[in-house]
Amino acid sequence: MKHDAHLQAKTLGIGKAIAVLTSGGDAQGMNAAVRAVVRVGLYTGAKVFFVHEGYQGLVDGGDNIKEANWGSVSMIVQLGGTVIGSARCKDFLERPGRLQAACNLVKLGITNLCVIGGDGSLTGADTFRAEWSSLLADLQKEGKITEEEAKKSSYLNIVGLVGSIDNDFCGTDMTIGTDSALHRIIEIVDAITTTAQSHQRTFVLEVMGRHCGYLALITSIACGADWVFVPECPPDDDWEDHLCRRLTETRCRGSRLNIIIVAEGAIDRHGKPITSENIKDLVMKRLGYDTRVTVLGHVQRGGTPSAFDRILGSRMGMEAVMALLEGTPDTPACVVTLSGNQAVRLPLMECVQVTKDVTRAMQNKKFDEAMKLRGRSFQNNWDVYTRLAHVKAPTISQVKNVVAVMNVGAPAAGMNAAVRSSVRIGLIQGNQVLVVHDGFEGLAKGQIEEVGWTYVGGWTGQGGAKLGTKRTLPKKLFKEISANITKFKIQGLIIIGGFEAYTGALELMEGRAKFEELCIPYVVIPATVSNNVPGSDFSIGADTALNAICMTCDRLKQSAEGTKRRVFIIETMGGYCGYLATMAGLAAGADAAYIFEEPFNIHDLQANVEHLVQKMKTTVKRGLIVRNEKCNENYTTDFIFNLYSEEGKGIFDSRKNVLGHMQQGGSPSPFDRNFATKMGAKAMTWISTKIQENVRNGRVFANSPDSACVLGMRRRALIFQPLSDLKEETDFEHRIPREQWWMKIRPLLKILAKYDTDLDTTDHAHLEHIKRMSVESASP
Repeated sequence: MKHDAHLQAKTLGIGKAIAVLTSGGDAQGMNAAVRAVVRVGLYTGAKVFFVHEGYQGLVDGGDNIKEANWGSVSMIVQLGGTVIGSARCKDFLERPGRLQAACNLVKLGITNLCVIGGDGSLTGADTFRAEWSSLLADLQKEGKITEEEAKKSSYLNIVGLVGSIDNDFCGTDMTIGTDSALHRIIEIVDAITTTAQSHQRTFVLEVMGRHCGYLALITSIACGADWVFVPECPPDDDWEDHLCRRLTETRCRGSRLNIIIVAEGAIDRHGKPITSENIKDLVMKRLGYDTRVTVLGHVQRGGTPSAFDRILGSRMGMEAVMALLEGTPDTPACVVTLSGNQAVRLPLMECVQVTKDVTRAMQNKKFDEAMKLRGRSFQNNWDVYTRLAHVKAPTISQVKNVVAVMNVGAPAAGMNAAVRSSVRIGLIQGNQVLVVHDGFEGLAKGQIEEVGWTYVGGWTGQGGAKLGTKRTLPKKLFKEISANITKFKIQGLIIIGGFEAYTGALELMEGRAKFEELCIPYVVIPATVSNNVPGSDFSIGADTALNAICMTCDRLKQSAEGTKRRVFIIETMGGYCGYLATMAGLAAGADAAYIFEEPFNIHDLQANVEHLVQKMKTTVKRGLIVRNEKCNENYTTDFIFNLYSEEGKGIFDSRKNVLGHMQQGGSPSPFDRNFATKMGAKAMTWISTKIQENVRNGRVFANSPDSACVLGMRRRALIFQPLSDLKEETDFEHRIPREQWWMKIRPLLKILAKYDTDLDTTDHAHLEHIKRMSVESASP
């Protein structure tokens, strides 16, 4: 069965033609999608055409519709915007315009259309498809096309990809461009924070989002803003008093700045706009604070796409080609969306309808309904924001539980954000929260202190691990650890870290048999650049590392543009886990990514060198090879560099770069800030419940498997999984999970690098319905 699927993929497009267009507002990552559609289309044997300038190009025809080849999408994956152009098109809204567009497609034999754009663009595509038969009949009547041409193009397949920085399309967790827009916003917020602190200022930042507050909401979580205004959830009528009270309290606690985030479409309960200038005047008049407004505008649309958007665009592009080529006259026009980390196909008009329903609900002031229609992902983010927006923890006479929070393993960007949300949610719940410095070693030495609300102020955007972190495992320290658990009355433990956090928690669990003090609930929050913790598809810190690698690869590729004929060999971190090498390879457009999970031999290396020799004969005169640090003990980075240098003599130069610890540094990406904040909040809520469930005669005794868990993202949800269940799934020698979801993406990397490889289509998305999409998601 699988082998048939392979053969089918390679021949699926023979005799077919696909056109790709980008329409509406541009979004970073569109180029990655265009590149994937072109290259995967060519791989299947189909002809692929660019439609320049969106629907306008479709109507005007001529040179606007050009056949694409492999080289025409080279070096575009790292560019912002869209290289094939986008335009708002009035002609296509009228039937004569669509008639002309249909004629242009029929003449070129194109019956598959991939539209990358927002809901307006996708609605236009659906109308076009619905009218197709009648348009052909009219064209035949007018003598513009022959009967045979009409028969050949009897139906039109349409697949949409959502490109929009606002993330305003229902049915997908993330639209192409949203993550990059968040990167632009957070860069600016971080920069503004430093100047605001110097002058004790209040800053009002206005971000895009006319009908959708997603960017504003995630920004406020990612920078710990004092207040956020979003169109879906207007503030109460007395918001002015509440806002001023909140700002004053923040200042009284010793903070030197206030940050207020406003979506451009923010309104009050009566539908009246709330502008950034309104807010500035209010704060200056009532509180006398020095207040400045920054309107971010089109900056958010610009710049390089983030690693997330490049991978999203590439995966969606491949899925779009498969959906088009598998389409029949009976399949509805579909849109390829993201749920958790799964590609999903949904009927296009169902999604457009729900998206329109949200706007209608807001116009009718049914704000609760608008929030529900936005989906679980949006609601979860809103809940986390509102819970953390308390300025001071409630004063509770009696402490409910005592929970300790710690970091273990190597530092990862986002660890501090997870600590911050754990601490604050713990305090809101009435717990006493302790922090442990320097991992299990600190737990043994008693480096433990009680912390309050302000202790973790401003931690969200800080890289590294402020609590200190060590790789030491607890097994040899059970005695001291048990003594300190008793001394500090610790009833639950949140362990934020990588593979050592996982193995350390397993050791604690096994130690329960000998040490009764270890019979308390634990939860592990995966945080490591390697993304190698069993039980979670993503770990905190991996996204930041991926962006750091991509940035370096972009610069190296750019440097090769001048010299030509140069191959760069990059070594990434990750231990034995090939996640960073594979994903960076996909995001940066690498020719090969060597990893431990996919063994390779000298023949494979030889084939890769030969592939590059052939590539240098084309217009593309540069190569990029990514190698995971422990992919093979004998084929080291030096060995591969020497091999390529020798075999490429006279054809290309080779250069090598070992990226090293820069992958662990830097301030966390928006994804990692948001993911860490949600994980921390969820972990603390779970542990409080577990402590209460396991109280016996006034003390905590937790010995069941489900009282020691890993909190991870699996496919489409954040779930708690008992450590004992995950043991079976772990390769302890190489510190990786036995099954890794991203291995299924590797064929895409090879296809995009022009290898004649097999593509397993058995795991591809099937059409679902949007009503079933209300599953909790962890995408930011």
